[in-house]
Amino acid sequence: MRKIDRLGWAVGHAIEAYGVRVGLRTNDAGLLPELERLLPPAWSRSSSPVVGRLYSFWAGGAARPGVRRFDIVYDGSRTVVRTLDRTAALDALEQELRLHVAERSRRYVFVHAGVVEWQGRAVLLPGPSRSGKSRLVQELLRRGARYYSDEYAVLDGRGRVHPYPRPLALRTRGGGTPRRYVEVPEAAVGRGPIPVGLVAMCRYRKGGQFRPRSLSPGRGLLAVLSSTPPARRQPRRVLQVLNRVLSRAPVVTGWRGEARQTASSLLEGLAETAEARQGGGRS
Repeated sequence: MRKIDRLGWAVGHAIEAYGVRVGLRTNDAGLLPELERLLPPAWSRSSSPVVGRLYSFWAGGAARPGVRRFDIVYDGSRTVVRTLDRTAALDALEQELRLHVAERSRRYVFVHAGVVEWQGRAVLLPGPSRSGKSRLVQELLRRGARYYSDEYAVLDGRGRVHPYPRPLALRTRGGGTPRRYVEVPEAAVGRGPIPVGLVAMCRYRKGGQFRPRSLSPGRGLLAVLSSTPPARRQPRRVLQVLNRVLSRAPVVTGWRGEARQTASSLLEGLAETAEARQGGGRS
């Protein structure tokens, strides 16, 4: 670590996001605003210089004939990536930063999921990267849903979802990089914590038709756990929060085809769940 510290860092600061403090530094002061855009939503400068993790971005600069200028991302003393591709380096730093916050937060439980609000309740779309969450979220927004996230469902101790409104990250149809970032209009972004109304485990398959089948709370819990980064570090707390969510919200699963048909099916299912809930309240 001492060797890396001596490289000559121009600027850096400590930040806090969701109760987790990290440090960020670079040798190129002009690059700092771009690095800050990679941080989790709702981050702020920390008043304490003490951080749990220090990330460093070494910018290689302009290439010269016969000289290769590598961009290097460090997590502490560990080299995350060493590459001539600036976009790949920034993507690697973004993933490391956000995953660290998701795993270490003690205030919230992070589930890797897209999230929208529909009629006061959240639709959670858990799944790994490249499973089509962002395009499905985009289609739900076109139908009047409000945006919460295309990356993480941020759950508090009561099982409510909080906004995590980074720009929509849409990959090419082939599923590769680079990603295209789309800003969601401010009026379409959710503002406060809301209860979960539906959890849908659906992955894209070309030509597929979304025919959801229900999962029991136990099977639903196991399915969601696979998309919950802090599950290994904080198993008891994660289970408590997820049990609160899944005791109130149904879980469905199934392969899906185009986002348009799937979005219609999800909103219809959420409406049926709301009607059943109201009917149960009147009985």
